[in-house]
Amino acid sequence: MTYAGGRAILDADSHLMELPGFLDPYIERDMLDRLKGRSMAKLAPVLDRATGDAEARKVDAGARAQAEERLLLDKGWNAMGAFDPVERSHVVDLFGFHGQLVFATFASAMFVGKDLDLLYAGSAAHNRAVAAFCADDPRLLPVAYVPLHDPDRAVTLLQEAIELGSGAVHVPSTAAGERSPTHPDLDPFWALLEGSGVPFVLHVGGGGRLLDRSFHNNGRPVTDHLGGGENIRSKDFLAIANSPALFLGTLILDGLFDQFPGLRGGVIEEGASWVVSWMHQLDFALRAFRRTEAPLQSLARTPSEYVHEHLRFAPFPGEPVGWMIEQAGADLFMFSTDYPHPEGGRDPLAKFEDAMPEVSEADKHRFYYQNMADLLGPALVPARSG
Repeated sequence: MTYAGGRAILDADSHLMELPGFLDPYIERDMLDRLKGRSMAKLAPVLDRATGDAEARKVDAGARAQAEERLLLDKGWNAMGAFDPVERSHVVDLFGFHGQLVFATFASAMFVGKDLDLLYAGSAAHNRAVAAFCADDPRLLPVAYVPLHDPDRAVTLLQEAIELGSGAVHVPSTAAGERSPTHPDLDPFWALLEGSGVPFVLHVGGGGRLLDRSFHNNGRPVTDHLGGGENIRSKDFLAIANSPALFLGTLILDGLFDQFPGLRGGVIEEGASWVVSWMHQLDFALRAFRRTEAPLQSLARTPSEYVHEHLRFAPFPGEPVGWMIEQAGADLFMFSTDYPHPEGGRDPLAKFEDAMPEVSEADKHRFYYQNMADLLGPALVPARSG
């Protein structure tokens, strides 16, 4: 029996764990030395143990069986299939999922910054590396990364990402350099994305720093849930929705979905309970400012209607999904595991089930499968077997 049991499931959020040199084979030689943190030297003890355990699982049936029993307990590099694509396919077999989006974990830290040459060269290498990890299993849907700072380079990078077979394109949930993401200079990017049928996605970390660090300078320092200080803490969590809410609200209020009606977008690992009040806020913004803002007057429908038609959201395990469906509809929310990151917990399926006691089986099917299928579009949904 698989983890999914008899339920059809698509997983909107999973990750690979990069090893040192992850980007090296895929970046131009003259850019290689400009990558940051390539050696991952501080992680050497963790990586040595993880790679040694992975090698043992290849030849030792007992070690492999033990890892299978700990499928959702081991996290990070220690998890099965964290960095070995063959083993990752076996993990998907054990889950019984029909497909999962696959994001990188740390690679963007090697190239994100003000150096646009490095940013775009590193993004291209990232996209090639993630596509290579997923290449031999159609259930593994690689997520490309395309920054929007330079519209021409964004189009070039997107074209290659499409040709690589990307299942989604991660765009930063920030302004595009000094432009809005809806600036006319970016119309060719959105037009190409619409024509490709590939959705865009937003993901935690893509909006930059969640919170002014001064808010943590309170004389009462705390560690994050991983034991350090650089990941998400409680006050960071309060700000996690700010970036996607503003980015998507800008797309809607500036009429991008009227201009490109085939666009679809998802919000991953940024929570989703905020969506309920956000849709009300969007509709109120239209009513409050329509008289004085010409772009609002030309919108074909209400902002919340654009949300239902074009967007999908992946809640955290433990969020009140049943209440969210009751308040906002069954068509907006998607299942995810965040495998093998610890944020997904030890049993995300059970947590989501506990949060949906009154939800019908038809609406659960939408949550576990159909809403992500709608995000992907028919050309990208992996074929269901059995």
